[in-house]
Amino acid sequence: MDPTNSAAFPGQFARSRRFSLGVPRHFTVSPDGSRVLFVRTASGTDPVGRLWQYEDGTERLVADPALLVGAGTGPVPEEERLLRERARERSVGVVSFATDDAARLVAFALSGALWAVRTDGGVPFSVPAAGPVVDPRPSPDGRHIAYVSRRSFHVVDLTGADRQLARAEGPEISYGLAEYVAAESMNRLRGYWWAPDSRHVLVARVDTGPVDRRYLSDPADPTKRPQAIPYPAAGTPNAEVTLQLLSLEGERVDVDWDRKAYEYLVDAGWDAHGPFLAVQSRDQRIVRTLSVDPATGATEVLHERTDPAWVELIDGTPARTASGALVLPEDDGDTRYLTVGGRRVTPEGLQLCAVLGVEGERVLFTASEDPLETHVWCHEPGHGSRRLSRGPGRYTGVGRGGTLVLAGVTPGGNDVGVLRGTEPGTSTGSGSGPAGEAGSAGEVSYEPLASLAEEPSVTPRPLHLTLGERQLHGALFLPSWHREGAGKLPVLLDPYGGPAMQLVGRARGWFTCVSQWFAEQGFAVLVVDGRGTPNRGPAWEKAIHGDQLTPALEDQVDALRAAGARFGDLDLTRVAIRGWSFGGFLAAAAVLHHPDIFHAAVAGAPPTDQRLYDTHWKERFLGHPEEQPENYVRSSLIGHGHLLRRPLLLVHGLADDNVAAAHTLRFSAELLAAGKPHSVLPLPGATHLPAGDAVNEQLLHFQRDFLLDALKRRVDGD
Repeated sequence: MDPTNSAAFPGQFARSRRFSLGVPRHFTVSPDGSRVLFVRTASGTDPVGRLWQYEDGTERLVADPALLVGAGTGPVPEEERLLRERARERSVGVVSFATDDAARLVAFALSGALWAVRTDGGVPFSVPAAGPVVDPRPSPDGRHIAYVSRRSFHVVDLTGADRQLARAEGPEISYGLAEYVAAESMNRLRGYWWAPDSRHVLVARVDTGPVDRRYLSDPADPTKRPQAIPYPAAGTPNAEVTLQLLSLEGERVDVDWDRKAYEYLVDAGWDAHGPFLAVQSRDQRIVRTLSVDPATGATEVLHERTDPAWVELIDGTPARTASGALVLPEDDGDTRYLTVGGRRVTPEGLQLCAVLGVEGERVLFTASEDPLETHVWCHEPGHGSRRLSRGPGRYTGVGRGGTLVLAGVTPGGNDVGVLRGTEPGTSTGSGSGPAGEAGSAGEVSYEPLASLAEEPSVTPRPLHLTLGERQLHGALFLPSWHREGAGKLPVLLDPYGGPAMQLVGRARGWFTCVSQWFAEQGFAVLVVDGRGTPNRGPAWEKAIHGDQLTPALEDQVDALRAAGARFGDLDLTRVAIRGWSFGGFLAAAAVLHHPDIFHAAVAGAPPTDQRLYDTHWKERFLGHPEEQPENYVRSSLIGHGHLLRRPLLLVHGLADDNVAAAHTLRFSAELLAAGKPHSVLPLPGATHLPAGDAVNEQLLHFQRDFLLDALKRRVDGD
């Protein structure tokens, strides 16, 4: 019945790490734009990252862990493992790197060892360090490398002369690392910032002493000791985060701000105008941008953003141009604008997504005119804001010196290349490629970087839909072998449906391939981005304030009904739903609250009790649980287990430190006490994103078989 090669897909999906291997990423461009550094594995199934340089149309291998004596032989430090987990990193080897300002010296860590390489053709060399190395970063002048080891902050020169600038005073203290909520919920993965003079560093000090502990154990190996991790659940104390200005000579200045009123450090930096930071109140309704006096540590308020629901954090902000103009977002009506120096520089309806960088007075950013696409834009005084990426897809980029690296996920897959000639006055063309075609010779050139990712064995065939009164964006995946009118198809909803993630778009992501694979198994698969998902404006995002369940679930129901009315081959008497994380929460909620509509569900890593989730993420949407407990009750599955009437499969990694396995285990206990049959699939050793080829391959088969069996039993009257 299935003429495609979908039988091979689960294994391919697993060994390619969701088709992420072999794709160029983590780009740095030299100041003159002539050279591009990036990471890429050797093939679509090789998990080992290597460092590459692209120059004059040629790629050159700069660092290969397999060729470095002693590299990769030691264990990965726990702090590094956690950073990779927060960044959703799926490869090994060189997974990230940092350079000096000239992009001539590169530093990276391999299994806790510090390595460096010069980009002028030299070979990588090890740099003696005081211990296991985490997050090494060269100074702007390339004379030193800063790093964190055993939670202490060090600076070493290339001869191995090491200085410990800040020593962790105890096991609960760290210097130079991001705390849990910063990395997981604010997307701030770093904890220190070099000064332009290469003699000073702005360093975060984190004290997790006030934070409650959770204990992760491995039930599959009862001989292992439980691991204690600080986890600030909603309503409980956060880590205490402070900042210090450290000099290479050992001087230390504390940065002073009202930490009682603004306990969250959103971001920080140090540019030609001095150090700066952004701080946020616990209720997340105020974000302040502060300048810092490097001599005294005193701060001054440069800007304040407020919002009655929450202030949305935008990656890359705050920033400053060469003249000192602040680069910030501004929400007004239903548009998120980019502002420079207090002036809006983007039009109504263009939704700012992220600021990618500032060079001189030029600001590079991503924004969406259409929620189905994300493009790279630039703004420069006198030239306005203009779009640089052209073809359909979701793009990001890195730019410097008139060169832009565009990284896009398009309807045809990954498309990564180097765009030159993007200075004001040049044309970006109007062709069908990611940057169009040059308007005339010498204006714009586009040089593709090779992607070695595997080509999926199934080809997504989404029908993009606008559904219901709220004009919900959806995608319908039908089996390639299905012919209209030939018979009814059971329906599978495949949502995420929550904040910070869109699944519907003109792009072939791994999730579209998975949806098509389920379609090839005999389902009509419907994917919908409802209220709360990004890039449709502030009002759309904040429609879930105080209630993360009702609007999100209503949108899935409305979209299903609208799709069923439009497509007669959708069998609304056989409807299943699956999802992971927030999508898993939606899936379980669907069979609890709408058993008349949804007849089976698979819920992976579902947050069933919102009070168990972290402070910054959960209080953003639901407030403080002691002040607004009703929001947590209405948005949780706990307490509603007695409503279950349909087959439900709960899947959870037992090493998940984001959505703890307690969410599933407590909910399962409630279901059992209520006499509600259900299934639980525990994954020993698995985190929030299960690793291991066999696990990921078989998970797809297991979900398919569970859902098909549940819907068949419904037809048979069981």
